[in-house]
Amino acid sequence: MHTAPRTVAIVGRPNVGKSRLFNRLARKRISIVHDMPGVTRDVVTAEVADGAYTLLDTGGIGLTGSDTPAAITKASEEQVQFAIEAATAILFTVDARAGVTALDERIARLLRKTKDKVVLVANKADSGVEKIAAIEEFYRLGFGEPLYISAEHGNGEAEVRDAVLAKLGPLPEETQHDKDRLHICFVGRPNVGKSSLSNRLLKSDRLIVSDVPGTTRDAVELNFIYTSKEGKEWPFRLIDTAGIRAATKLSSSVEYFSRLRSIEAIQNSDVIYMVLDAMDGVVSQDKAIAGEVVKAAKPIVIVVNKWDKVHAAFRKGELQAYKSERDFREKFEAELHRRLFFTPGAPVMFVSALTGHEIERMLKAARALDARLDTKIPTAKLNKTLIALTDRTPPAAVGGVRFRAYYATQVSTRPFRIKIFCNNDKNLDESYRRYLEAGLVREFGLDGCPIHFELKGKPPRKSRGTGTRRDSDTVFEDEE
Repeated sequence: MHTAPRTVAIVGRPNVGKSRLFNRLARKRISIVHDMPGVTRDVVTAEVADGAYTLLDTGGIGLTGSDTPAAITKASEEQVQFAIEAATAILFTVDARAGVTALDERIARLLRKTKDKVVLVANKADSGVEKIAAIEEFYRLGFGEPLYISAEHGNGEAEVRDAVLAKLGPLPEETQHDKDRLHICFVGRPNVGKSSLSNRLLKSDRLIVSDVPGTTRDAVELNFIYTSKEGKEWPFRLIDTAGIRAATKLSSSVEYFSRLRSIEAIQNSDVIYMVLDAMDGVVSQDKAIAGEVVKAAKPIVIVVNKWDKVHAAFRKGELQAYKSERDFREKFEAELHRRLFFTPGAPVMFVSALTGHEIERMLKAARALDARLDTKIPTAKLNKTLIALTDRTPPAAVGGVRFRAYYATQVSTRPFRIKIFCNNDKNLDESYRRYLEAGLVREFGLDGCPIHFELKGKPPRKSRGTGTRRDSDTVFEDEE
């Protein structure tokens, strides 16, 4: 494993305040903070601008209890080992009040092989706290005198930042890869294989994979470069999110904040991969998650994962209702477009995280989609297309008045925004809006790109003779 440039890992036993320290250094609330040990299970990352480094908040070591099965405990320890090996600097965090525990000593033994990277941080040394463990206890760990801090109140923050920068050294110049990096995000229901897809791309067991739904609790970010079959390097930043549960099914505050983090990850990405389970088909929660992507005005690629299970089912003769895998795929895609009708033209990829089937095509689809986001639509052709769409299927009257558009022009890309000057900005119903959007996507090759209409209402023009259409008709007129 190669050490990532300018990466800082926060490690320590559960409940010493690693996530609070992470949020303090990142200067925003990213890691979920909760009194329940083991809330952080994956390695969560953030970019720290003032030092230009990546900060890692690792899962707790030695997790126990009914909330953390033995398999998750083992996996979490592996994540910490990953962070130790990958980091340029390590913030070994202990509890200033509790002193050194057996688990602290166990972690220290793991860290001594990379002693030069380590900064010992004694957290929870709040102002006014009388009981602070004897300094001799912390010297026993072998990393010198600790930095006494309070991540909750910010005491000692500047000293930690200075210590980190001393370990990292001067900031290198920005590379072309960093400028061109495409931010991609996997979203979907719990247990559809988002983390498995991420591991396939990263070519490592970077993320915890388990049959236990909800294993991933937070959004996890990491840079990687994919080398295509032609030998070209494609730089990405990957965000693997927690499974998004329905708001009505959130059983704890942890799940609630996990859902918020996933939605925030959508907003911070360039292209979204909506992950479905090939054997489950499209369910109502998939529809709700796709709606969150559309609401955020993000381009979407639909990824149907676990295609290896479809192969296996056909070999066993378990899908006799279908003539072939091709028949299964065509019917799956037809049902998908019927239920996710508000994602017009979204590319659909049938992949397998287990075997790597079509993984490169999946990445290529995101790159192509991202390139389409810069498309400029000629104003004359835009208006001509909208005239053809409205002539083919006129809008229904809303409140006794039919939607009437005078003129349209593109006002932005990423996302596409079309301003339409019309008779009334309140009487374009949602179904007709989707019809117009789908028509523009099809005409201008904007598959997977969201289009948003900005309606500018104004009073109808006065009649100019018997040849003028009524307000109840739809007409596009070039503005003078």
